[in-house]
Amino acid sequence: MKYILVTGGVISGIGKGIISSSIGTILRSYGFRVTSIKIDPYINIDAGTFSPYEHGEVFVLDDGGEVDLDLGNYERFLDITLHRDNNITAGKIYRSVIDKERRGDYLGKTVQVVPHITDAIQEWVERVACISVDDDKTTPDLCIVELGGTIGDIESMPFVEAFRQFQFRVKRDNFCLVHVSLVPQPNATKEHKTKPTQHSVKELRGHGLSPDLIICRCETQMPLAAKEKVAMFCQVEKEHVICIPDVNTLYRVPVLLQETGVFNFLSTRLGLTLKCNYDQSMMIKWRELIERSERQLEEVVIALVGKYTALEDAYASVLKALNHAALFCNRKLNIRFVHASDLEANRKKEDPVKYHEAWQQLCSAHGVIVPGGFGSRGVEGKIAAIEWARTQSKPFLGICLGLQCAVIEFARHVLQYKGANSSEFDKVEHQVVIEMPEHNTGTMGGTMRLGRRTTHFVTDDSILKKLYGNVDTIDERHRHRYEVNPKYVEEFEKAGMKFVGHSDDNQRMEILELDNHPYFVAVQYHPEYISRPLKPTAPYLGLIWAACGELKNVLTHVTKAPTTPDVGNKSHDIFSHVTLFQHA
Repeated sequence: MKYILVTGGVISGIGKGIISSSIGTILRSYGFRVTSIKIDPYINIDAGTFSPYEHGEVFVLDDGGEVDLDLGNYERFLDITLHRDNNITAGKIYRSVIDKERRGDYLGKTVQVVPHITDAIQEWVERVACISVDDDKTTPDLCIVELGGTIGDIESMPFVEAFRQFQFRVKRDNFCLVHVSLVPQPNATKEHKTKPTQHSVKELRGHGLSPDLIICRCETQMPLAAKEKVAMFCQVEKEHVICIPDVNTLYRVPVLLQETGVFNFLSTRLGLTLKCNYDQSMMIKWRELIERSERQLEEVVIALVGKYTALEDAYASVLKALNHAALFCNRKLNIRFVHASDLEANRKKEDPVKYHEAWQQLCSAHGVIVPGGFGSRGVEGKIAAIEWARTQSKPFLGICLGLQCAVIEFARHVLQYKGANSSEFDKVEHQVVIEMPEHNTGTMGGTMRLGRRTTHFVTDDSILKKLYGNVDTIDERHRHRYEVNPKYVEEFEKAGMKFVGHSDDNQRMEILELDNHPYFVAVQYHPEYISRPLKPTAPYLGLIWAACGELKNVLTHVTKAPTTPDVGNKSHDIFSHVTLFQHA
């Protein structure tokens, strides 16, 4: 096993996740099997209880793991399926060590950070690195480990020490360190300042780790003199100092790294033997993706109605899934973030300007999406947006809570159940959304309905079934603890709201569609988690097509399922049956 450790310097959020994913993409393009591990030094067991404003969205894996959003980048870029153990937290490490101590595994010894915590970290990395992340269950050739945070953080010290030992444990030829650092450019001079990077590397070397490759993040391309200065003071060759400036699209990063000779460096440094049967077309597809993303002129405008709109990372997977679908439809995506609370009636009294601006943003969009979330804040605004989309025949997609809000809106305004609501928000007579009884445990972390679940289509008369390729079942990832109340389903369907997808036990409503509407679709699962740049997911694709006015034309071409539909844990590969959508 070969290991590539990616660390960060100067500031957090420097782009280690994208750099790690891009390195993995390059290696996969040469036929190597790659897995990834993300280390988060916080004490939380996992990311499940975080507010999105803390670390961005919570990404959900097939096995139900609630993990850092960087694992979503790994899966999207590398087209792999990771596991909950691919996200290491300090909380997981300390809990495993304490559990061993309680069992008496340490035979009465004093349990310390060194060697017990550091050994546990190394053993975890070695174990997880050998777990397959590909469909064919082949053992990976390389493992890319991203150490979260910034070198010098007190929380990261046990992990830095663990990898200082690890480089000797696995031998130098099997270990490579990539350090990603910021090179700021003050507005006054726009000169590339290398001193922060020098100090960052000095700190890293002080802990016993020396970078083999330094990737400098900056606004514009670094001049040769700046690279030479970094090389001289950080004790690396100037060819091993790489500049990655800001780019218009993240898809360009793997291509930039490849053009700088990263693969040749890694191949020499780790003694990689080139695979003889690798698919040489992978990077060609990436280049085509970049060209397509940069030449789009015709816009599609989507209003995203949510409560965490101040931070884009809170909806990272949703935005990427929309972008994947827009690229496939040859459209330039324009996202309008509309805070749900600004659409509520009381906002009109408190701040009429903000209220009218929010409604103007919503009404002038081509389509509306209401993504998942928790809590009552902004729910009435979401319901108002959904009512407008329903009554104005505006393309609408609801995800998780978006489905539940659509059910509440329909119950109030079509079934005339005044005050209908979810038991999450209020105890009322008509609780059309209820808590799932088996998940009422009183504990927050890891108690939701999580991970990959099968959904069965119960009718052929379904827009979404056609977009999925007319398959009978689909596997999608879930994250919720509330569901549609089964006792109201019959009334909903009589009034025109059809639940076309059910769970395995036929009790849970997974997909709803509205009769006589161009595209009113909501799903209980999160299709964005398995969307890929080259494999957009069907619900998002349907929204974009409907927003472009092309969905009806698309559906006339869908006559049969693809010959080998992917209904496992991958996104359903629309590119594999693109002939169904020749008009695109």
